[in-house]
Amino acid sequence: MIIPLAHRANQTQEYYFSVKLAEVRRLQAAGHDVINMGIGNPDLMPSPNTLDALTTSARQPSAHGYQPYKGTPALRQGIARFYNHTYGVTLDAETEILPLIGSKEGITHLSLTFLNDGDGVLVPELGYPAYRAVSQMVGARVLEYPLLEHDGWQPDWNAMTDLLAESPASNPTRIIWLNYPHMPTGAPATRALFERAVRFAHDHRVLLCHDNPYSLILNKKPPISLLSVDGANEVAVELNSLSKSHNMAGWRIGWMAGAKAYVDAVLTIKSNVDSGQFRPLMDAAAEALTNPDDWHHDRNAIYQDRLEAVHAFLDTLGCTYATDQEGLFIWAKLPNSVESAETLVDDLLYKQHVFIAPGFIFGPKGNRYIRISLCMPKERIWEAVNRLKLAN
Repeated sequence: MIIPLAHRANQTQEYYFSVKLAEVRRLQAAGHDVINMGIGNPDLMPSPNTLDALTTSARQPSAHGYQPYKGTPALRQGIARFYNHTYGVTLDAETEILPLIGSKEGITHLSLTFLNDGDGVLVPELGYPAYRAVSQMVGARVLEYPLLEHDGWQPDWNAMTDLLAESPASNPTRIIWLNYPHMPTGAPATRALFERAVRFAHDHRVLLCHDNPYSLILNKKPPISLLSVDGANEVAVELNSLSKSHNMAGWRIGWMAGAKAYVDAVLTIKSNVDSGQFRPLMDAAAEALTNPDDWHHDRNAIYQDRLEAVHAFLDTLGCTYATDQEGLFIWAKLPNSVESAETLVDDLLYKQHVFIAPGFIFGPKGNRYIRISLCMPKERIWEAVNRLKLAN
């Protein structure tokens, strides 16, 4: 006998990469050398001082018990200093910062905190799959807003206004998900974009949730936080993490920043879900946040070298792409001669043993696109280029 599943378990599919990476592992177990350029899993190390802080803290007898639900004061203070130095944003470390077990956790907690059954959520038609999946799991209505390819993948604000107008008064739209630098398209963040978003949130009385993990990766200009915009503190929160910017993906260290009322509300939910993080991780994260600008510059120089190889890979496939993309990925459009992204991805995986991500996993508009990760040594990316050339 099998106990029936809840509705949310039936309407949510297993994460695409969870399934596909199992196939990659099977090929590797069979002796195939698979070059994985599909996921954003940084292969570089955290800074040495970060690792030293971890081991030092782990040796302390007091480090192994339960920690505060809102993280250690040292971590919150480190985040506040980081925001001031990096974005010019002043945050109250005691009341306006909530450490998270990765920013992905924040997507769930924000949704549980602010959404009732049937409420609307504005989700970009191309974006991180968790925005849609979590909205559906909590019983919300997903309202997919267009991104304008001809205008640098900016939101279509007129279409968003129309979508809001369709929401019933009994179940209004309560959240907008925004993410710039954008994943998967690599579209950069701009102050004009953030100012428009904050005005929109004020005008329509919705919570603007900005996901900001890529602002320090291959950024062409000083990074921007949404919270630096006048009026943002009243209608917006921002998620951020150390996964991509500090090579600490598996550490699961992120945070939410915003007004005290929003932080307190989310903490109410979060405190019923987990019992805080391991203190050595938080101590090491606080140290990582002190990494100098030169450390970030050196990391980006490595990604820049890899970018040349990725462009050669895409050129060999006949794809087109923008050269001003920011973040850990390159988004590229398929040539007309390629049947579909799914077919190409499977052909590359099973014939050349190269794995890349199909664009459709980020939304239906991505059917004619692929996404390449920079989280692979340049020598391996050039090897993938050579495999393509030999196959042709």
